[in-house]
Amino acid sequence: MSDLPALPDGSHSRVLWRGLAGAGAALYLARAAERLERPLVVIAPDAARVARLEDEFRFFARPGLPVLAFPDYETLPYDQFSPHPDIISQRLRALSRLPGLGTGLVITDLATSLQRLPPRSFVDGHALGLAVGEVLDLEQFRLRLTAAGYASVPQVASPGEFAIRGSLFDVFPMGSEAPLRIDLFDRRIDSIRSFDPETQRSNERLDRLDLLPAREFGLSPESIRDFRRRFRVRFEGDLTRMPLYRDVSEGLAPAGIEYYLPLFFESTSSLFDYLPK
Repeated sequence: MSDLPALPDGSHSRVLWRGLAGAGAALYLARAAERLERPLVVIAPDAARVARLEDEFRFFARPGLPVLAFPDYETLPYDQFSPHPDIISQRLRALSRLPGLGTGLVITDLATSLQRLPPRSFVDGHALGLAVGEVLDLEQFRLRLTAAGYASVPQVASPGEFAIRGSLFDVFPMGSEAPLRIDLFDRRIDSIRSFDPETQRSNERLDRLDLLPAREFGLSPESIRDFRRRFRVRFEGDLTRMPLYRDVSEGLAPAGIEYYLPLFFESTSSLFDYLPK
């Protein structure tokens, strides 16, 4: 592959590649990413092309080269449907990794690249870490999880959920492939294990866990207060009769709330704000 197409540089800010049929573009982009000492961002025309490129990149890229897809919500704006938790999990995992990404491929589509996202300070500020041997204030940790958007449920099954049963604390971190079980001895973390949500059987033992926020916005009292204030400025009428306004005021996340994300923050970011300089 010595005849790789040229890449943009200081003298050529734009380079046009021609004649790359089929998966040729993915092959050359993967080889280009291996040459660069910085991430290569690929913006596709639509979500279907993103999915195809992700599969092709994982086939062509050398082992160990990060391939991060930042997916679309796969819902229509202001529909009363929320994205699937797996999609939110993938998006948050990508946002947490992007600032420190040294090399690799980042894929998204044009419309998604223009979405307004939470500021980097939100993702960093709501990341939580726990390690075996640490003392855990369970009530305080429950409040922090709730503020980060996690939902308390009887039994954990999906990303963004947690359950407390005596000395056992189950949580399904966003960006994780499996839920985790924290076993407490008194107030100290005795063990952390992944487990199967269907059989409830414990699997791999971990030394620590890192938790991302469960949503791209928070539901802390401060976030709810800011949302209510900005909502009142932008919408007229009897707000008490608006289900979305009422639900957020009560600390709930109604379906479709993702498209009102800017009302939770003083300012928002774009995907490009998360990329390394």
